[in-house]
Amino acid sequence: MTNARAQQLLRLVLDLYPDPQPTLNATSPYQILVAVMLSAQTTDVAVNACTPALFAAYPTPAVMAAAPLAEIEAKIDRLGLYHNKAKYLKALSAALVDHFNGQVPQTYAALTSLPGVGRKTATVVRTDAFGIPGIAVDTHVSRIIKGFGIAPQKATPDQIQARLEHLMQPETWIRLHRGLIRLGREWLTARHPQLPPDPAWQAFKNEYKPLKEGQSK
Repeated sequence: MTNARAQQLLRLVLDLYPDPQPTLNATSPYQILVAVMLSAQTTDVAVNACTPALFAAYPTPAVMAAAPLAEIEAKIDRLGLYHNKAKYLKALSAALVDHFNGQVPQTYAALTSLPGVGRKTATVVRTDAFGIPGIAVDTHVSRIIKGFGIAPQKATPDQIQARLEHLMQPETWIRLHRGLIRLGREWLTARHPQLPPDPAWQAFKNEYKPLKEGQSK
């Protein structure tokens, strides 16, 4: 897909979701960091169901770092990979206390130095906690961008992020990544992808590879 055509499509995403909000219920930078880390391979609904009790029990990194691992596990045992996630919560909280005075840092280098925090998590924390422009690439975003041919099928999340941030202005990045996630959950799902009914969207129907594959079966 050409740059101009890709930009046209991405602007449709912005129009479809003019004010998309975060779907994880968290307020402080620390809560946002914890919730995003917990959301890996787990639905946001499941995370939102367990974080109120978790945040109440461990309101600061110092309290979380001092908590017994088994107690942390008990607060999140409804989530996938909860054993590993509990270890990461305790370890990253200790790292925040030891190296960042108990505060969540803002740079990629500092965030990704925390246990269990990769670039996608760091990008979401930067956007949601601090309003720093960025486009987080999760499975929804990757599927959509590759499906339209905006990035190659073998592109890594970092390459997709760089491609999207090259195509669009920084002031659109936060809305765009949230909108693409919404689009992937509501319309271009993995099992039953469909485009919004608006004619402007339907004009892209023949360019979305999963739709063509589904029609040919």
